[in-house]
Amino acid sequence: MTDDSGVLRVQRIGAGLSFIVFPLMLLAGFLLHPNFFSLELVTDAEVWASEFRGNLPFHLGHLIVLFTVPLIIVVGVRCMRVTSGPGAWPIFIGGVAGIFGAFILAVDKGSLTLVLTAFDTLPDAEFSRLYPALQVLLDRGGWLWLVQLLLFLPLGFAIQAVGLARAGLISKLQATAISIGLLLLLAGDIEVITSVGAALMCAGYIPMGVRELRGELEPVSPR
Repeated sequence: MTDDSGVLRVQRIGAGLSFIVFPLMLLAGFLLHPNFFSLELVTDAEVWASEFRGNLPFHLGHLIVLFTVPLIIVVGVRCMRVTSGPGAWPIFIGGVAGIFGAFILAVDKGSLTLVLTAFDTLPDAEFSRLYPALQVLLDRGGWLWLVQLLLFLPLGFAIQAVGLARAGLISKLQATAISIGLLLLLAGDIEVITSVGAALMCAGYIPMGVRELRGELEPVSPR
């Protein structure tokens, strides 16, 4: 085996595992969120604080979602290897938008999750004085409005899924599952909805990962 073939094999294994692991990680992160079945978005700092203060599963769930970002980027780049034929442009454009959205996801979890773990270490008397600052974070004050660009992630990868179906890499059913799953992520912090979305993404992406591990994820005639 040449050095080049060894590198390609490692790349294939890494990409295949990324397809399989990242939607499972998203699902795990959503399932760890408190008030899982609530259909209301949290808009009050004190309510938000009651959810995350001293709540290890809350922080762990968001940390898991943060760590999906490198895997999401690997998946997007792997799919963008289709550079010609039907679906090439949607795959490319959707991949660029989705990868940008993945970067914003890292910004979002870094600014609104890791920071909370630092606040969590304060004594109760000092923590209670932070409610105005927490409200600003929750309202996406200042330049935090940039995290709204997170919508590029689901929209971009939904476009890419359509392109993958056109290129014959996945079935129309898989593309539909992925696209609907991604769009359900737009529900934000309503975890019962985003978890359904992550489950649909598992149904679409995991078979792709298995095929990639087998070296079978290549364009074929569209179905």
